[in-house]
Amino acid sequence: MRLKDKTAIVVGAGQTPGATIGNGRAIALLFAREGAQVLCIDRDGARGEETAALIAAEGGRATALAADIVKPGAAQAIIEAATARMGGIDILVNNVGIGGGGDAPAHVIEEAAFDRVMTVNLKAMWLTTKAAIPAMRARGGGAIVNISSLASIAGANMLAYELSKAGVNRLTTHVAQANAKHGIRCNAILPGLMDTPMAMAATVRGQSEEALRELRNSRVPLGGKMGTAWDTAHAALFLSSDEARFITGVLLPVDGGMSSRIG
Repeated sequence: MRLKDKTAIVVGAGQTPGATIGNGRAIALLFAREGAQVLCIDRDGARGEETAALIAAEGGRATALAADIVKPGAAQAIIEAATARMGGIDILVNNVGIGGGGDAPAHVIEEAAFDRVMTVNLKAMWLTTKAAIPAMRARGGGAIVNISSLASIAGANMLAYELSKAGVNRLTTHVAQANAKHGIRCNAILPGLMDTPMAMAATVRGQSEEALRELRNSRVPLGGKMGTAWDTAHAALFLSSDEARFITGVLLPVDGGMSSRIG
């Protein structure tokens, strides 16, 4: 019950269909198991409802709301719904992110692909954060956890994704510094290679899932195996809990040691 009596918004709480669990769904489930009341946000309403139903089936408290956070007014509507349903906001997890779709190195990426990824991954995260901060300040504090990526500090094939996640890192440290005096903490998680449906689907590129999984596993120093969404979720739980009450502005790699190779 590390989040007992806390209220949490998980943006991107549904997931891409697949055999494994995604980050947003794992975070929502774990938060509910630890005592939080969760508002499950997803662009696909059915996927968000499915996550909320899984929580309810375990005896937890959750509701769902369909919202496309790139649309005008969506972020504010989320905060208003959370306030109406849960009485306030203690925790915001920004988990929405996309890749692919024409993303490529700088000399070949098309402008439309660049704009799309930057809008979803960075601008939309700023909008939800912007909407949540006044509510958290009024409540006397809160915790924001942004899901960034190891690609924010490494990579050479996806310009827009890499830049957008680097922007998420700076958004995180900016919000942490600007809101520390208001009791609002803001941290980011940088997942490495994860065995989630979205990550696998984005990198298949004509090879079998089994072959792709073997290739990705071989690149991870710790145990030669990718992480899972539960690894991301447990990091988010810690950063959202009172155990991390003196931690803000941190960019936490959850990557099996991959980032230790840099430099």
